[in-house]
Amino acid sequence: MVQLIVGKKGKGKTKCLLDKVNTEVKNVLGSVVFLDKNTKHMYELNNKIRLIVVPEFMISNSDEFIGFVSGIISQDHDLQQMYFDGFLNISCLEGKDITDTIEKLEKLSEKFNIDFILSVSMDESELPENVKSKVVISL
Repeated sequence: MVQLIVGKKGKGKTKCLLDKVNTEVKNVLGSVVFLDKNTKHMYELNNKIRLIVVPEFMISNSDEFIGFVSGIISQDHDLQQMYFDGFLNISCLEGKDITDTIEKLEKLSEKFNIDFILSVSMDESELPENVKSKVVISL
């Protein structure tokens, strides 16, 4: 399943995401990965959560981002959840349509039974219609 935490920049999406990942890691049997644009939140994450700093891997478009996520999935058969902070930034989708990438994540989720939780710096009203149903928190 793909879940979205949406709201304009500075509304508190990262705090919601961090609270959610730190709560969920206690309940999941598999592994949890947190993708971010920097190491700023490293010490706020439970030590059982793997932090990956996406810009270190020179991703330049959304297709490369999906390939990157697929590579992480292929290396960890126990992967249960992935959290993306600053989704538009790390997936190179700022100012672009997110529909196709969200659909690809949904397919990966179904195939490999992984939950994706994304923080998206957009107001709920700005989202494409077909992804509005995935919003779990709107700030």
